Amino acid sequence: MNILLWHVHGSWTTSFVHGRHRYLIPVTPDRGPYGLGRARTYPWPDNATEVTPDDLATTDIDLIILQRPEEHDLAHQWLHRRPGHHIPTIYVEHNTPKDGNVPHSRHPMADRDDLLIAHVTHFNHLFWDTGTTRTTVIDHGIVPPRVEWSGETERLAVVTNEPVRRWRVTGTDLMPRFARVAPLDVFGMGVAGLPDALAATGAAGLPVTGYDDLPQDRMHVEVARRRAYLHLCRWTSLGLSLIEAMAMGMPVIALATTEAVDAVPPDAGVLSTRVDTLVEAAQWLMTDHDAATRLGSRGREVAKERFGLDRFLADWDRLIEEETCASR
Repeated sequence: MNILLWHVHGSWTTSFVHGRHRYLIPVTPDRGPYGLGRARTYPWPDNATEVTPDDLATTDIDLIILQRPEEHDLAHQWLHRRPGHHIPTIYVEHNTPKDGNVPHSRHPMADRDDLLIAHVTHFNHLFWDTGTTRTTVIDHGIVPPRVEWSGETERLAVVTNEPVRRWRVTGTDLMPRFARVAPLDVFGMGVAGLPDALAATGAAGLPVTGYDDLPQDRMHVEVARRRAYLHLCRWTSLGLSLIEAMAMGMPVIALATTEAVDAVPPDAGVLSTRVDTLVEAAQWLMTDHDAATRLGSRGREVAKERFGLDRFLADWDRLIEEETCASR
């Protein structure tokens, strides 16, 4: 099948385009947010093909994957065909509600009969009010990292994007407490200014280092050398980097919030809403490599069983077949 989708979330799309279809990725001259094209820091197969907006009007499309509300109108404009009416359409919801009264948050695609919403976590499904729109949940799946955890350096790894701008959402305000236990290495987009931002809040001189937007393979190599993975997001869907750390065999320390509670069993890491408990866990794992190995080994088993790429692609193939057959 020819599947149109925008490059929005690099890790999720990396898994999705490893399927057996042809994936058409819009590209514009400026490679802006609606024309980013193929990923440059993730390993994508050749069946993920760039396509220009001008070419889309004459391109055969079997399915449209939307990930942002404005993509619905954009697809109509570029294709000269109505998503959900002329072409089967699935809206993938990656995020939890962000604004307003969260328990009553109405999804922007609520009460529609022209598409289906596929949530990436049951936590998302629980919190979004989608009205009469059909919904389903397809759990994340990941391309297995090529490296295994060694934990040779007594440092903590964090993978997050824009921790300065998002601050309390990403748990940036909590980082100094952990940096007093062990050096903190933060990987992701927009992390270069993190040490200065923390210093401005009175946390100057702490061992916090930012590694800005490394290619995924290189980032995995670096993360795997750290003793434990730290997940401090207060409000998110489920960080794929958390699953990737588990798949490497890395012990995880995480806030017991969002989907992480279900994704990480007690014998694969330490989860709590009590920050002191997590700080104590960091101290423990810095000194007990055997315990870290034990937790990480269980995490690898869980990641393989629940978040394997084959299961993810099979789930998506079933859904794609259902939606396209129903349209026919």
